[in-house]
Amino acid sequence: MIVCVLYSGGKDSNLALLEASRLFRVACLVNIRPESSESALFHYPASDLADLQAEALELPMICVESGDREEEQVRALREALELAREEYGVEGAVTGAVKSVYQATRFRRVCGELGLRCFNPLWLMDEERLMERILSCGFKALITRLAVYPFEERFLGRFVDEEFVEYLRRIGANLSGEGGEYETLVTWMPMFKREIRILKYSKIVRESEGEILIERAELG
Repeated sequence: MIVCVLYSGGKDSNLALLEASRLFRVACLVNIRPESSESALFHYPASDLADLQAEALELPMICVESGDREEEQVRALREALELAREEYGVEGAVTGAVKSVYQATRFRRVCGELGLRCFNPLWLMDEERLMERILSCGFKALITRLAVYPFEERFLGRFVDEEFVEYLRRIGANLSGEGGEYETLVTWMPMFKREIRILKYSKIVRESEGEILIERAELG
């Protein structure tokens, strides 16, 4: 089956891509870029770096910009999936949804309306197993946003590792981060042909949250 992958650039969409590549022919990536981190449906931090990731993966990518309101994002998703169907003949779409019913139901509804199959290879995966898979596959997942209590700034701009996972366990946070606890940008994973190097970034830190703004990056 020919599929597209809804691609945010974070760890979950990359893991979903890796899993899907073993079962289907991945024809393209689909990237929706919201206006801000207020988006509940799509990943925002460092979303513009998806262009470099697509280049590293050597896969074409359909990119559609969207507002933050739900109806705008659903419309953008429908537009992007229609383009994927027309340009690449995709028969299904793969998502990185883990436990968000909000995301999964909307992805499935739009796919159904377009006559596409919807595949969610990470759906209801145990969070410990998901993080173990990320680490065992050698993912380099940069922490681009962190919004938990107690907040520890030192993790911003670091890669997800055992210490970070243990920190999340200790404070009782969602390990997968699907509730908005943190966001990531994958700079390397097994399907990448080249690694992304982050050359310069700045931090924005508030009382119990922070994010990094990547100013310069390149393919190694």
